[in-house]
Amino acid sequence: MDDRGEIIELALAWAAAIVANDAAAIGAFMADDWVIVGPDGATTKVDFLALVASGDLTHDMMRTASEPRVEVHGATAVYTARVINSGHFRGQRFTADEWTSDVFVREGAGWKCVLSHVTPAAKGTADGD
Repeated sequence: MDDRGEIIELALAWAAAIVANDAAAIGAFMADDWVIVGPDGATTKVDFLALVASGDLTHDMMRTASEPRVEVHGATAVYTARVINSGHFRGQRFTADEWTSDVFVREGAGWKCVLSHVTPAAKGTADGD
């Protein structure tokens, strides 16, 4: 399998771990210094996984809503896709329609995500309906 296919499969497996709400499985996809950046700022791997482990953050659905774009630059790969997900955050139901970018770095024979960035998909646009 080529690097592009490997990254797409990795992203799908990571999404499955997120929907399973398994903090250890989710963390296996992340580098130790991973961070996610969104509208509220940056959250570290430790803080994100603590939210999952405590049950404060749960997901019951996560699906790709666009054809993923993967660009590989040596030992770095950038994955971008529109993702729709839902779950609960601190007892409040949420549904999110977001553009997600993940930066992966090759570690040994595999890949680890070092950065994730999410931004809400715009409503009323061809790609954000």
